[in-house]
Amino acid sequence: KSVETYKIYIFKVLKQVHPDIGISSKAMGIMNSFINDIFEKLAQESSRLARYNKKPTITSREIQTSVRLVLPGELAKHAVSEGTKAVTKFTSS
Repeated sequence: KSVETYKIYIFKVLKQVHPDIGISSKAMGIMNSFINDIFEKLAQESSRLARYNKKPTITSREIQTSVRLVLPGELAKHAVSEGTKAVTKFTSS
């Protein structure tokens, strides 16, 4: 199975938050693994929720619920908020 790389996105976010700070290739690898792990957990949880609700399709509702279950407190709130914003932007374009 191929592993997705998010290195360019990690770098773009780093530059938005801390324009003056760099990142080593080892740290970048760790961040990339972290994101892949989180996405894998979210996909598994979303799949479980869809099966539990006897739904053939994973919708934004399953994704949002899995985010609330997988991510802790404040992080989940921010993720849901940013996700909703992204979906709204995508559907209105």
